[in-house]
Amino acid sequence: MTAVSPTDILAAAKLLGGGRAVAMTGAGVSTASGLPDFRSSGGFWAGVDPMKVASRTAFERTPEAFYAFYRRRIDTLDRAAPNPAHVALAALERAGLLDGVITQNVDGLHQAAGSAHVIELHGNLREALCVGCGTVRPIAAIRDALASGTLPRCDSCGALLKPHIVLFEEMLPQGAWAAATSLARASRVMLVAGSSLQVTPASWLPQDTLDAGGQVIVVNQEPTPYDRRAAVTLRGPAEQILPAIAAAAAAAATAAAATRVEEGTGSPQNIDHRPTT
Repeated sequence: MTAVSPTDILAAAKLLGGGRAVAMTGAGVSTASGLPDFRSSGGFWAGVDPMKVASRTAFERTPEAFYAFYRRRIDTLDRAAPNPAHVALAALERAGLLDGVITQNVDGLHQAAGSAHVIELHGNLREALCVGCGTVRPIAAIRDALASGTLPRCDSCGALLKPHIVLFEEMLPQGAWAAATSLARASRVMLVAGSSLQVTPASWLPQDTLDAGGQVIVVNQEPTPYDRRAAVTLRGPAEQILPAIAAAAAAAATAAAATRVEEGTGSPQNIDHRPTT
């Protein structure tokens, strides 16, 4: 594991142990699953202008370039599976230490790992959306059309299908954003993992938690704008650090439960045997 202070791991686990916590994740959580991030030298944007392949304008004016880019992303996602970072967050939720996950990712790996409450800020690559009638279909509708050499079109109205994600020049889904801001403001702790915290408006969410009197934990390979304001900052791979935090939190919860049981047992000489009236 990357050299991370055990004291910092325990501090993060202690913060999560108080409950009312939420996780916010970015592309760095899924890189160990074989999915590139966006801004590194080997990321999706390497040698690519996002506005030319991942914007609403690109979709409408140069669909061939748009679909060529997203075909690569869809094919890459087909081979991906949850990694220990996803599994750790799901375990924290099952243990009652996380109320949910707010994610910038579109890969669906949090759900695949067992997280039950996931807010997808940028949509998902599991589905295709008709831009004409709004019909939602499995992403296979796009994959199969591209494999046959045609542009994907809706069976109902004939309009183009696009991945059910938020493109550049598009707004975030109103419902997802409202749910995310509400959860951020209600949380005592926000655990940020694998996000550069540079993409707005998602990068505003940790500030919502801070403004409401909460605290922030940052787990990321590179520095973020929130590092100085974070209660705990852990620099390293999410797939190594999050399992360590989850294990420490589970151990602390087990120890606390044992202490409560022990304190509640009492000894015979301390039990009041006088009858009640």
